[in-house]
Amino acid sequence: RTTGERKRKTTAPIRISSKMKSSTVAVFLSLSIATASGFVSPSSTSCAKKQIQKLFATVNPQEPSVAVVDAMPGSLPPLKNHYYLLRHGQSTANVEGIISSARSLAGSTKHGLTLLGIEQGRNSAPSLIDFIEQDLNDDDTISTKEVYFYSSPFARAKETAEQCLAGMRANEVAKRIEELGLKVNKEVILNDGLMERYFGRLDGTELLTYAYVWPVDMFDPTHTAFDVESVAAVSTRLRSTLLDIDSKHDEGGNHIVLTSHADVLQITQVYASGLDNVGKFSQYRFGNGEVRKMGRTVDTLPEPVPLQPPERGS
Repeated sequence: RTTGERKRKTTAPIRISSKMKSSTVAVFLSLSIATASGFVSPSSTSCAKKQIQKLFATVNPQEPSVAVVDAMPGSLPPLKNHYYLLRHGQSTANVEGIISSARSLAGSTKHGLTLLGIEQGRNSAPSLIDFIEQDLNDDDTISTKEVYFYSSPFARAKETAEQCLAGMRANEVAKRIEELGLKVNKEVILNDGLMERYFGRLDGTELLTYAYVWPVDMFDPTHTAFDVESVAAVSTRLRSTLLDIDSKHDEGGNHIVLTSHADVLQITQVYASGLDNVGKFSQYRFGNGEVRKMGRTVDTLPEPVPLQPPERGS
């Protein structure tokens, strides 16, 4: 058959974002110029190809379970339940001064709480009850008085949730819970959506390497430098996680505690509040064992603090 008679293959159109277009054009243009000038080498060609492949990636090259996205998700819709954010107590990784985000830690006992972390977990119970009581005293609050704990599957978060529950059994706190008529569910429900932000090639390195990531987050919440999980990707999974948890308590009015990690909870609070630049989350840092109510307006956020690297032990 002649060329004109040959069947043409049809393929589905590939959607390319403006970010991909500009980046891909830049790579191809630089490679074309280098080739024409005779300066291109096999290694530079290979590098360019890898950069192009990375642009079209939908999963993290270091960890396939971590998604890559090119935009922030839509705003978080109204939720039916009350949410409280609890950061884990001091962990052995905090003391070592290293980043601990490997997905292999889910379900393991590695990097669990120190003795101080256990104390911080227990001491979080009165603060949590304070926030719940404030909600109950609000005339507009609808409440079942049921309290549920959800946690990241990382040991330090799960152990903190367990210690907070233990703190609720202490005499004074238990008395307050009884007076308020609260029904505290003793099971800690593990949820992968609450896992630590993945730090890619920086995992296991010193805490000071956060400085390679956090300042860039403020300018580009979709960046994945060093193969880190972007702010946009964390926000996307948190949106899905919150909507899923909320649907499991469809009657509404429950008090739900989310036990997780600093970056994850900071991103959660600014995303839920509607802050215009979620990339500024690092200015609202949680302390070990700190509890906050998840507010839905910007005025519920604490005062921002200038960006500083975390200290060893925190």
